[in-house]
Amino acid sequence: MQVKIHPSWKAVLAGEFEKPYFHQLIDFVKSEYAQHTCYPKGSEIFAAFDHCHFDDVKVVIIGQDPYHGPNQANGLCFSVNDGIPFPPSLYNIFREIESDLGKPLPKTGNLERWADQGVLLLNATLTVRKGEAGSHQKKGWETFTDAVIQKVSSEKEKVIFLLWGGFAQNKRALIDTSKHLILTSGHPSPLSANRGLWFGNKHFSKANDYLKSLGKKEIEW
Repeated sequence: MQVKIHPSWKAVLAGEFEKPYFHQLIDFVKSEYAQHTCYPKGSEIFAAFDHCHFDDVKVVIIGQDPYHGPNQANGLCFSVNDGIPFPPSLYNIFREIESDLGKPLPKTGNLERWADQGVLLLNATLTVRKGEAGSHQKKGWETFTDAVIQKVSSEKEKVIFLLWGGFAQNKRALIDTSKHLILTSGHPSPLSANRGLWFGNKHFSKANDYLKSLGKKEIEW
């Protein structure tokens, strides 16, 4: 079965694509997209991998589920299409960047600009049915994205993992902490941020300081 994903990832993930769970997952996704409105659009399901090639991964940010409202999801966690108002979590991410780095809020919430610089914006579940949050969870996506995290951990060195909130922090077990930098904080959602668990984490400057120490190009957040 052919999966439309950037060649740099195909070589790394070829084994996953042949496993029975993945075949079942793709059958499920095809059926869902045929019978219901689902997000993101089919050509963007693997957008995180198309914009951030395996060799270029510097930072990994882990989200949970794509946005389930019209025209929001574009295959990158926390990101929305151009012209779409910032969802609350994304707004709080930008507010922390403003505080941390002194950068004004951007005009668009489309994070392709981050992905193109080596930030893997990985949702644990890559598809969702319109208006039904979590509707494609526990169908196989998590098995696949856990394998992605493990491959990045095992085959690369000195990657920065930003684990925001309990769900993302549970992925720590998949990461070799002896050779990667893990930064954790509360989730940027208002519920967490308003309890003082998000703002002031300075993850964006810390990530850039680490990249700088390695002689790597910093991310233009």
